[in-house]
Amino acid sequence: MPISSYPRSESPVVNQPSSASKPTAAFVGASWAVLFIGFLSFAVGLWNATMTKSEKGFYAAVLVLGVFAAVSLQKSVRDRADGLPVSALYLGLSWAVVALGVLMLVVGLWNSGMALSEKGFYGLAFAMTLFAAVAVQKNVRDTLQFKAPAHAPTINY
Repeated sequence: MPISSYPRSESPVVNQPSSASKPTAAFVGASWAVLFIGFLSFAVGLWNATMTKSEKGFYAAVLVLGVFAAVSLQKSVRDRADGLPVSALYLGLSWAVVALGVLMLVVGLWNSGMALSEKGFYGLAFAMTLFAAVAVQKNVRDTLQFKAPAHAPTINY
């Protein structure tokens, strides 16, 4: 019987972890490659930039903050989707810190004396790195769930 034909109270799946399929090697490799390229591009751009060390430190810290917040948000959203407890406070903080990281980058670039092409470079490298970090975290989690025996508790990273 299709799930859609069950009454809501008789649905066969209630708070069960989503059935994760094993990510393909190509997707895993592409995700890691994009993460490495994005992070390396951002770092090389900062290394070669003609800005003060404090400005370079600010942009590096924003990148680290953004990556950590994006991974934390992805994990929180996925945990909730899998029926695992996630407090509304933590989920809200995850969203807020991702937004704060993006806002800090935008304000920093807006007020910098960089050429528009440099600003675009940092913005794209930042977005690419955050997206890739989320994809890598998803792949790690899906791979661990796929490898876990059916009788073993689900591992959530």
